[in-house]
Amino acid sequence: MAEQMKPLLIKRYASRRLYNTETSDYVTLEDIAAFIREGREVQIVDLKSGDDLTRQYLLQIIAEHESRGESVLPVDVLTDLVRSYTSQASSIVPQFLAASFDMLREGQSQMMENMGKANPMANLPGFEAMRAQQEAFFKAMTGGMMGTSSPQPSEDEGKGEGLDDIKRELAALQEKLSRMTK
Repeated sequence: MAEQMKPLLIKRYASRRLYNTETSDYVTLEDIAAFIREGREVQIVDLKSGDDLTRQYLLQIIAEHESRGESVLPVDVLTDLVRSYTSQASSIVPQFLAASFDMLREGQSQMMENMGKANPMANLPGFEAMRAQQEAFFKAMTGGMMGTSSPQPSEDEGKGEGLDDIKRELAALQEKLSRMTK
C-alpha cells in the first residue's frame, strides 16, 4: 500500500527523454497523462541537477491537450489566470483552485454514493458492475480530472437523504459543470 502512496518517479535525461523508474522504460507525455488519469501521483526530476520539473511538464500536458482542441479551460479562465500572475490575487488563486477541484471531487463521490442508495435496483445481481461502469463513464466524461484520491464519505453521512435532496445536489453539480464549460 505504501508503494501506491509514493509518487511515480520519472527521470528526465539530458536528451530530454523521460524514464519511468518503476518499469525501467522510456515514457511520453501522453503516458504520464494516462498515469495521472488513473489516479497516480507523478514526480518528474532532472537526472543531472535533481530539480523538480513536475509543474513544468504538467503545464506542458495541459497545453498540448488544449492545443489539440480538447479544451477544458475557457478563454476567460485562462485570461484570469494570466492576470493573477501580475496581481495580488496570485496568493489566493492556488488555494481557490485547489478548493474548487476538491469540492468537485467530493460532489462526484457523493453523487455516485447517493445513486447507489436511492436506486431500488441496488440489491439486484450485477448492480455493482453497472455502478462501476457509471463511475468509469463519469470519470471519462470529466477527462479523468476526478481521480480517486478524495476521501470517501463516512457511513453516517447522507443517511436519511431523500430523492429530492439527491435531485437538488445533481442539479447543482450540473449547473456548476455547465458554468465550467462556458
